[in-house]
Amino acid sequence: MSQTVVLKVGMSCQGCVGAVNRVLGKMEGVESFDIDIKEQKVTVKGNVEPEAVFQTVSKTGKKTSYWPVEAEAEPKSEAEPKAEAESKAEAVTETKTEAETKNEAKVDAKPDDEPKLAEAETKPSQV
Repeated sequence: MSQTVVLKVGMSCQGCVGAVNRVLGKMEGVESFDIDIKEQKVTVKGNVEPEAVFQTVSKTGKKTSYWPVEAEAEPKSEAEPKAEAESKAEAVTETKTEAETKNEAKVDAKPDDEPKLAEAETKPSQV
């Protein structure tokens, strides 16, 4: 029985894609597969068991999980506003990160004075 297995695979370069391509190309029962590095999505079609595909791809050393079913079932009209909301949330996070970095720089300036005092206290007094 032919079925489709969709996995999320942590791929960051063409070498990662090549590793997944090699193991799926050798796997028995695979009729076709598609590797999308941008979405980190691997779709396998054929007479295969989902767990066998999962285990085979996992052997590449790449972080592997089943593709979330909810993301596949949502209509595109609902998925687009969520993507926009996530982008806005990321922008807010980046702004906070910049502010935190500025605060850290201010905090870093203060400790420079403290070690000098600590050094003076730790030196034994010479009489």
